[in-house]
Amino acid sequence: MDTNVQSFAVANLRRRPVVVQTGGFVAGFDPGTTSPHINYATPEPGARPTGQDVAALIEAFRERGLKPRLEFAPDAAPAVEPALREAGFTTEEVHEYLVCTPATLTMPPVLEPAVLLVETPSTDEDYASIDAALAEAFNGEFASSPEGVARLRRIQESGGAVRFVRAPDGRCAGGASCSAPAVGTSELAGVGTRPAFRGRGIAASVTAALTEVMFAQGARSVWLEYGGEGSRRVYERVGYRPQGTRLYMALGG
Repeated sequence: MDTNVQSFAVANLRRRPVVVQTGGFVAGFDPGTTSPHINYATPEPGARPTGQDVAALIEAFRERGLKPRLEFAPDAAPAVEPALREAGFTTEEVHEYLVCTPATLTMPPVLEPAVLLVETPSTDEDYASIDAALAEAFNGEFASSPEGVARLRRIQESGGAVRFVRAPDGRCAGGASCSAPAVGTSELAGVGTRPAFRGRGIAASVTAALTEVMFAQGARSVWLEYGGEGSRRVYERVGYRPQGTRLYMALGG
């Protein structure tokens, strides 16, 4: 599964507005943001980069005023981590990822109260509300912005999916998105619920709904990373199982 996840990471970065390929690496950039979570690189499965390859990758980031940063499944390209460390890269985080298949997907009970249904955004207001809710859910790690709203719409309109639960006041209570499938798999990301609506099954319902959509579009699996044991339990209840780890590395200075 590491190779599938890594192949997906490569394919997904190639969807960025600006793509740089050098020495076995693919870097994806979005000029609309300086976020390191949007602008990063990943290696091709099995890549064996030289020092010159890593230097060229660093330069691709430097000339854009961005921190050189990578996200990848290390078991799919074992030679990459040592080459990056030799160049001064250090570990930011190590995340376990979970995978769901059609055989393991378990749809949760219907949300209560019944008015809290999973919906597909259809208006500018819907997308703006989802972006604002996710910013609140993640404690301000990123600010709600027109660029964030545009990215959500782009995901929905380019073969991926965005789903949310509408709160009684009409705004988004919680939501998430899933990238369009590639190499038979898809990444589900950004699952977030506004604090006032937590504990009602919103995250599980949105996750299951998005996963079901990807399977209907031909994906053989969907994978995600989780941020804590609480969220892991939510994902496991709808059929996600541990499969491997992803390494985040960056160059300081």
